[in-house]
Amino acid sequence: MRSLMTGLAGTPNTFDETLARHGISRLTRGRVTTLQINVGKLCNMACHHCHVEAGPKRTEIMTERTARRLCDLITSDANIAIVDLTGGAPELNPSFRMLVEHARSHGKHVIDRCNLTVLLEPGLEDLPEFLAAQRVRIVASLPCYQRANVEKQRGKGAFDRSVTALLRLNALGYGTAARPDLPLDLVYNPGGAFLPPAQARLEATYKKELRELFGIEFCSLLTLTNMPIKRFADALAREGKHDEYLSLLASHFNPGTVDGLMCRSLVSVGWDGELYDCDFNQMLELPLRTSADERRTIWDLDSFQALLEGPIATAPHCFGCTAGSGSSCGGALT
Repeated sequence: MRSLMTGLAGTPNTFDETLARHGISRLTRGRVTTLQINVGKLCNMACHHCHVEAGPKRTEIMTERTARRLCDLITSDANIAIVDLTGGAPELNPSFRMLVEHARSHGKHVIDRCNLTVLLEPGLEDLPEFLAAQRVRIVASLPCYQRANVEKQRGKGAFDRSVTALLRLNALGYGTAARPDLPLDLVYNPGGAFLPPAQARLEATYKKELRELFGIEFCSLLTLTNMPIKRFADALAREGKHDEYLSLLASHFNPGTVDGLMCRSLVSVGWDGELYDCDFNQMLELPLRTSADERRTIWDLDSFQALLEGPIATAPHCFGCTAGSGSSCGGALT
């Protein structure tokens, strides 16, 4: 497999060169308003498209000491408006509830990036009620509204378990007009080496199918482009489609997505406290660096605003966030 850092025939050698060709300066960070925390790679699932390579046997997990340091930083940084908890399955971390309660008690919006099936795990029976009591926004992965497509990506039984979890969340008010304070969004990932369809059109189809088949309600659908890293990159290599997919992403570069890129206002924290420009860079071990080219951790700063105007590390996988309608943790960008 050709390295991500190697240029492809007929496409620019680097993401930064593409920015320059469109008259766009190299990416730098603005005010940090979102703190995305990856609490570890432990997960009850091992999905084929997972860019984290999470699974039941992963041992990388955030310690209570690291979580408490993050609580201190959340307290001291008034500019942080959103605390975005991810993994793995973030709910499996023993410090998950502490992080949620602390962030909510300090007026932060909290996002739980949930795979849905974890809500049915033994010992987590009260988790939906906890999330509702804390008014946590749930962003839940459901790669399709059809059983076959979901089970192809996530394994046998994953679809039925996801439907059961969604119905339980609906029963608490999540995703319904009666409880606008309990938002429930779903996430779509393509099942292969292609760009996601138009977000609004696919959302309408999801809502129609899930409502008619199961009576499920949700707020919004977020479409995410599959990043050519980790498990998905390995699958592309096995199929001989790695370079073809990178070429597809590069050829669909959309300069209109650049202003809205999540790395401009987000900092990603690894399970060990190291800082990154985004979750994808974290999985590629491309650390956040200062203008002096120093690596940073949560132990090196008193406020995330100290990272203002710092350089953002880029590589060819960044074409995934800027192709077509764009892709971010909040869905399409244009």
